[in-house]
Amino acid sequence: MTLRKIIGENIRGYRHAAGYTQAALAVRAKIDMFYLGKLERGEVNVSADTMEKIAKSLKVPIHTFFIEQGYRSKI
Repeated sequence: MTLRKIIGENIRGYRHAAGYTQAALAVRAKIDMFYLGKLERGEVNVSADTMEKIAKSLKVPIHTFFIEQGYRSKI
Protein backbone atom coordinates (compact mmCIF):
# COMPACT_ATOMS: atom_id res chain seq x y z
CA MET A 1 0.00 0.00 0.00
CA THR A 2 1.29 3.47 -0.82
CA LEU A 3 2.00 6.06 1.86
CA ARG A 4 -0.74 8.28 0.42
CA LYS A 5 -3.25 5.43 0.87
CA ILE A 6 -2.06 4.74 4.43
CA ILE A 7 -2.40 8.41 5.37
CA GLY A 8 -5.81 8.63 3.72
CA GLU A 9 -7.15 5.53 5.44
CA ASN A 10 -5.93 6.79 8.79
CA ILE A 11 -7.52 10.20 8.31
CA ARG A 12 -10.80 8.53 7.36
CA GLY A 13 -10.59 6.11 10.29
CA TYR A 14 -9.89 8.80 12.87
CA ARG A 15 -12.60 10.98 11.35
CA HIS A 16 -15.15 8.17 11.68
CA ALA A 17 -14.00 7.43 15.22
CA ALA A 18 -14.52 11.10 16.12
CA GLY A 19 -17.99 11.02 14.58
CA TYR A 20 -17.29 13.74 12.00
CA THR A 21 -18.55 13.91 8.45
CA GLN A 22 -16.11 15.03 5.78
CA ALA A 23 -17.86 18.39 5.73
CA ALA A 24 -17.55 18.82 9.50
CA LEU A 25 -13.86 17.93 9.56
CA ALA A 26 -13.16 20.17 6.58
CA VAL A 27 -14.72 23.10 8.42
CA ARG A 28 -12.83 22.34 11.64
CA ALA A 29 -9.50 21.95 9.81
CA LYS A 30 -10.21 24.88 7.45
CA ILE A 31 -9.63 22.83 4.30
CA ASP A 32 -11.76 22.13 1.24
CA MET A 33 -14.16 19.20 1.66
CA PHE A 34 -13.47 17.88 -1.85
CA TYR A 35 -9.72 17.99 -1.17
CA LEU A 36 -10.32 16.05 2.06
CA GLY A 37 -12.18 13.39 0.08
CA LYS A 38 -9.25 13.07 -2.32
CA LEU A 39 -6.86 12.82 0.64
CA GLU A 40 -8.89 10.02 2.20
CA ARG A 41 -8.87 8.10 -1.09
CA GLY A 42 -5.10 8.57 -1.45
CA GLU A 43 -5.48 10.48 -4.70
CA VAL A 44 -3.40 13.55 -3.78
CA ASN A 45 -0.34 14.39 -1.74
CA VAL A 46 -0.83 16.17 1.54
CA SER A 47 1.39 18.87 3.00
CA ALA A 48 2.73 18.77 6.53
CA ASP A 49 0.73 21.92 7.30
CA THR A 50 -2.53 20.30 6.21
CA MET A 51 -1.78 17.12 8.15
CA GLU A 52 -1.13 19.25 11.22
CA LYS A 53 -4.50 21.00 10.84
CA ILE A 54 -6.29 17.66 10.46
CA ALA A 55 -4.43 16.06 13.39
CA LYS A 56 -5.27 18.99 15.67
CA SER A 57 -8.91 18.90 14.57
CA LEU A 58 -9.10 15.17 15.30
CA LYS A 59 -6.99 15.47 18.49
CA VAL A 60 -4.53 12.77 17.43
CA PRO A 61 -0.74 12.85 17.15
CA ILE A 62 0.33 13.56 13.58
CA HIS A 63 2.66 10.55 13.48
CA THR A 64 -0.31 8.18 13.72
CA PHE A 65 -1.25 9.06 10.13
CA PHE A 66 1.87 7.18 8.96
CA ILE A 67 1.13 3.87 10.73
CA GLU A 68 -0.60 1.24 8.62
CA GLN A 69 -4.06 0.79 10.18
CA GLY A 70 -3.05 3.17 12.97
CA TYR A 71 -6.60 4.37 13.51
CA ARG A 72 -7.73 0.89 14.54
CA SER A 73 -5.80 1.09 17.79
CA LYS A 74 -7.85 4.17 18.73
CA ILE A 75 -11.28 2.72 17.86
